[in-house]
Amino acid sequence: MSTKDIRASLADAPVTCDVCGRTLLRGERAHAFLEGGTHRSVCELCIARAQQEGWVREGTVPAYDGRDSGSDRRRSLLGRLRRRRDGAVVPETTLGPPEAQSVQASTAPERPARRRREPRHVRAVPSSPQQRIASAIAAFNSSEHPRTVAGVARSLGLPIVSVRPRAASPSVVRVLVAWELCWYRYEVDLADEDGGVRAAGQGNELHELEADEREPNAVCDEHGLLAA
Repeated sequence: MSTKDIRASLADAPVTCDVCGRTLLRGERAHAFLEGGTHRSVCELCIARAQQEGWVREGTVPAYDGRDSGSDRRRSLLGRLRRRRDGAVVPETTLGPPEAQSVQASTAPERPARRRREPRHVRAVPSSPQQRIASAIAAFNSSEHPRTVAGVARSLGLPIVSVRPRAASPSVVRVLVAWELCWYRYEVDLADEDGGVRAAGQGNELHELEADEREPNAVCDEHGLLAA
């Protein structure tokens, strides 16, 4: 009785995935890819990895039609240069479907709004020195400084008070409150409506004061409020 050699067909030969190295199971399909002209077999699970590596799936490579694609690129470049010369260049960031253009427009950074400078409120300055003194006393009495004067007056008694406009700046009025052991100087800018009353100095010796500041022309009560 003669024997017959049984050889497995090529279809039954094991196939190994060139990405993960796994031997495909019976009935599992291998997908053909090209890597730089070399044929590769890829299992179903590694298709995405093969595409990420730049492998090209067989059947998806465009047929070569004999035209020089480099000449097309040169023509398109010349066209862009010609449009740029004519002043009709379309920025590349605006190219694409309308949906992409709307997304680009919505995500474009906005220029920060220029901060507006708050206007300085200027009011009319009284013409006579007496009116300026009265306005400065009213501004001082409506500020928080009378509380400080009243606190010191409880220990040292009532102070001497001098209220006089500055010669160099007629709109600025100096308010001086002094005791034998200390003194406080304040300034009121009648031209600046929002300026208020500001502390301009303090000291411990009366000889530190100017001559006219040591001549009182106003009075102070126990609450720290002034009067001409």
